[in-house]
Amino acid sequence: MLSDRLIRIIESHAEELTWGAVERLQSSPHTRSYHGLSPDKLYHWLFEVYHDLGRWLLRNTDHEIRARYGELGTRRFHEGIPLAEVLWALVLTKEHLRERIGNSMSPDSALELHREQEIYRLIGRFFDRAACYAAEAYEREASLHRQEPEVTIAH
Repeated sequence: MLSDRLIRIIESHAEELTWGAVERLQSSPHTRSYHGLSPDKLYHWLFEVYHDLGRWLLRNTDHEIRARYGELGTRRFHEGIPLAEVLWALVLTKEHLRERIGNSMSPDSALELHREQEIYRLIGRFFDRAACYAAEAYEREASLHRQEPEVTIAH
């Protein structure tokens, strides 16, 4: 079972985690397209991820992850952000979270260490699925736009 303490730490520090992730995405050479996005828009998206992480991990509903990150993939396609950068943004968001957990925790028992490892596993699973669903939606959207016939007007 997940450590309620770990979930509370993440959710109660969501604002701090979020600003750190925004900074990371807007400064990484892997996410250059994110450098020009509004920090407030990024903040809103990332805050939802961190603030609601316990719900995402505990409910573990694939349908909700598919819907949320499918929407993200579609939106990023229309914003002109390359798919590789969308995936890097998810990787960097996950790494930022895992680093913060590691820095704030010092397991004082084998059980707490097990719980920390379990949350790392679930976070990895969540972000892996999020990346796959975002990529699927992005590619689906790109495919639709490649197939649209060009309209020519005869004079």
